[in-house]
Amino acid sequence: MSAMFPTTLCGVKLESFICNASGPRCTTLQELEAIGNSTSGAILTKSCTKEARDGNPEPRYQDVPLGSINSMGLPNLGYKKYIEIIPQLKKFKKPVIVSVSGLSLGDNLEIITALNKTDVDLIELNLSCPNVIGKPQVAYDFPATENMLTQVQKVCKKKLGVKLPPYFDMVHFDDIAAILNSHKVGFVSAVNSIGNGLIIDPQTERPLIKPKGGFGGIGGKFLKPTALANVRRLYELLDRKIDIVGVGGIESGVDAFEFVLAGAKAVQIGTAFMQQGPKCFERISNEFESYVKKKGYRELEDFRGKLKAL
Repeated sequence: MSAMFPTTLCGVKLESFICNASGPRCTTLQELEAIGNSTSGAILTKSCTKEARDGNPEPRYQDVPLGSINSMGLPNLGYKKYIEIIPQLKKFKKPVIVSVSGLSLGDNLEIITALNKTDVDLIELNLSCPNVIGKPQVAYDFPATENMLTQVQKVCKKKLGVKLPPYFDMVHFDDIAAILNSHKVGFVSAVNSIGNGLIIDPQTERPLIKPKGGFGGIGGKFLKPTALANVRRLYELLDRKIDIVGVGGIESGVDAFEFVLAGAKAVQIGTAFMQQGPKCFERISNEFESYVKKKGYRELEDFRGKLKAL
């Protein structure tokens, strides 16, 4: 067993700072129990909607040399089912985080109000799914994001985080940071996949996935530089009371180290978890431990956020 490098999110203790990302392998009870039995520091559910969803037509996921492309369309069991299984997940003695992705403000308010009555440790409000046909990403609409958080925080009694899309313009970092700093957001997960990429098979002359004419979210190594930049800029702009979770292209212990160096208090594994299964958490943790020990660091706070200027 590797040294786990504990951390906290919103004051909730995680025995390991390395966790699963919402999306891959976290839809069913069996999948969530596999995460519980792994060294993942938390159990994070699939983004849930008001009603159960089958998601988009297949094929809707494909591994590629530098990562993955997907247009899953939020297949999930519906929030009531996740509420039912929370007690079973709590048996693993690690934090349970429910990802919420209602298809409207009203849906989010209903789901979060229901989650208030459960033993869930944290809520991750997903404002950045790029793959629901006909539904834009809320977090690219700053007035809509401000309204969503204002309304959600009127009802939310749990510790709340927000899953953000990747931002690419410096002024957008300023805009989203101002909104987050003015609300009681406990953490941000940065970032979701880069929306609406297209990967073509030149042999068949067709896209790799079916929904939306082949357009889908790009994850894995493609995403890492963008994700690192988002973590770093948010670390520079957000109040220190807001914790940052780094997500995007983390496949090794060194990748995880870079995200902590940029300012992340925890990291989430998406594409690598999809490709390799739950054993990836222990492997990445072991690699991380080996790397930081060589540098003489003993805990995350020895180097978190301490990226050096060139």
